[in-house]
Amino acid sequence: MSIEVGSKVQGKVTGITNFGAFVELPDGKTGLVHISEVADNYVKDINEHLKVGDEVEVKVMNVEADGKIGLSIRKAKPQAERPERPARPRRENRSNDRNERHQQKENFEQKMARFLKDSDERLTTLKRATESKRGGRGARRG
Repeated sequence: MSIEVGSKVQGKVTGITNFGAFVELPDGKTGLVHISEVADNYVKDINEHLKVGDEVEVKVMNVEADGKIGLSIRKAKPQAERPERPARPRRENRSNDRNERHQQKENFEQKMARFLKDSDERLTTLKRATESKRGGRGARRG
């Protein structure tokens, strides 16, 4: 039986580290279940979820050229068993002039004109800030 990405197989936990668990697959190969793929919630200590010798169902996530096999217990569970994650609140759609400009198609000349205008504004602001700091105490000397 060859290991294919996306397939679900039974395996036996052979070792536990602080970053995951090694699982022996049916054909004698060993894969790693990263700690982030053990459960749907945050796993601080993997020993609370797995022990050496446990039989687990895993999903093959990737098989690298050097023979390393990435596994997931979390994704091997059927969709009905997995708790739904709360949807993240969406940001307000902030539409400002810059976003609206980028949504419209611009040709090269329009982009260049916008760049030159922005550049000139920045240079003017920079000159004002530096010129006011160069003066001494009081009025200019003549």
